[in-house]
Amino acid sequence: MNETACSIPLLTKAGLASGLVLFFCLQVHAANVLTNPGFENDPPAQSQKIVAWTTFAQSSGNTLNESNPSIAHTGTNYFKVYQSFTSSVNYNGIYQDVLSGPGATYNAGAWAYTASSDAIAGQNIAWAEVSFRDAAGNILALYRSALISANSIAAGSFPHNKWTLLQVTNQYNPVTFAITNQTSLLVAPPNTAYARYQITFQGDASNSAGSMYFDDLSLNQTGGGAYGNWNITWSDEFNESTINPKIWTYDTGGGGWGNNELEYYTTSSQNSYLSNGVLHIVALQQSMNGSSYTSARMKSEGLYAKEYGRLEWRGKLPAGVGMWPALWLLGADFSSVGWPGCGEVDVVENNGTALTNVQGSLHSGSDETQTYTLPGGSVTNFHIYTLDWTTNAFSFYVDGLRYETQTNWSSSVGSYPIPFNQPFFFLMNLAVGGNYVGNPSASAINAGTTFPQELQVDYVRVYEVTGPLQLSASNLNGEVQIFRPTNIICHLQFAPTLSGSWTDLPASAPNPYRLAPAATTFYRLVSP
Repeated sequence: MNETACSIPLLTKAGLASGLVLFFCLQVHAANVLTNPGFENDPPAQSQKIVAWTTFAQSSGNTLNESNPSIAHTGTNYFKVYQSFTSSVNYNGIYQDVLSGPGATYNAGAWAYTASSDAIAGQNIAWAEVSFRDAAGNILALYRSALISANSIAAGSFPHNKWTLLQVTNQYNPVTFAITNQTSLLVAPPNTAYARYQITFQGDASNSAGSMYFDDLSLNQTGGGAYGNWNITWSDEFNESTINPKIWTYDTGGGGWGNNELEYYTTSSQNSYLSNGVLHIVALQQSMNGSSYTSARMKSEGLYAKEYGRLEWRGKLPAGVGMWPALWLLGADFSSVGWPGCGEVDVVENNGTALTNVQGSLHSGSDETQTYTLPGGSVTNFHIYTLDWTTNAFSFYVDGLRYETQTNWSSSVGSYPIPFNQPFFFLMNLAVGGNYVGNPSASAINAGTTFPQELQVDYVRVYEVTGPLQLSASNLNGEVQIFRPTNIICHLQFAPTLSGSWTDLPASAPNPYRLAPAATTFYRLVSP
């Protein structure tokens, strides 16, 4: 649930027949959107494994974590970086990409330290930065902290042997890299898909010495909605008693499905059902029509398809030999051109024996793919799997962290950008056995898997960039009317006090909604 802010003036008694009505909406934000900001998820001792962060280095070994509680700002671990000694200017550091959107606002900082025994020297420079980028990775806006250099240390603005907070407050022109403004409010501009938080060490051509430590990094969202102006325009929250036949239908049968799979897909409520707001797709050790297992493969073909946008599933994957869950898309022209001409997007699939790995792929005649290792936990826990799809790029995320972007592909039926320039329908299924999981035998599956196994899906959502999610109000002949967006999945709630219990207005409540004069009442929008 996303409770979102709205800008509505306070209406006093003068504007109403009697009584007072106050409009209020609460906006909820994560305090820090970074994963592993203090490097405490990393292995102990000195290591090049920096969980949830991507390194960029021009020689090995100069971006690493270290464990020393007497040095770390908090906890045990911190990040250490130094130059590459290549006799040319070089850049080393780490970055993390997190989902964002136009209108989202942040503040950011980093704790930094340089030891007198290995102080940054020569023309070496280090800093923290935040950039906002479009789906293809182009920088739209750039903010940096003060630059740490030998000069700033000599001037006393950055002391030795002391953790110093660097606030990211300098706004740069992303083309000329000239400072244009100073501000603590970092604003995601139009076309923003994600924010990149980055630590950079610029090494000089003189092979100058010195290293920097960083710890407790922060990128705090302060406003603009969870994804800025990306709002939910379609969803299935699976909150009904039965699966919605206006959205979902089924593929049924066996025969391997072109992948040597061993299950038989059914429409039985044993294999797919809703419970407590969650969709369950269940694989059973059950003989049917020559297959040793049954399961379900649900699809929106002929009922709902989407071209471009931010698509999101919250799901929990099964474990065991032969388990092959997938949340994916096929081109809406599948029935006429077949596969792979229609195109396929695997938002997430997994081998049930590799419980920390997921994979995102495009198939269209060529295969573009990448495997991602979760920074913590297992696929058997709920995670959010997100696909950003634009005219020229696909980006894959897990729990808001970008791990893959594809900007080029080939097609068996036409030239780029075919086939990914048309609507695609959704599929969700749990296969048993098959090529992807190494074609285990039925005996190996039975020995290595406890049945039943389930793919659970909490929701499927489509986001688009819209106007703000907010209420508006008017006074018509002494009667107050409040308006809610019609292009965003949201509903209205009210409460007698701020600390009171919020109550949903019926979905059938008219829009605009007319308020009868009453005691003070609070209203808010909730999405979805």
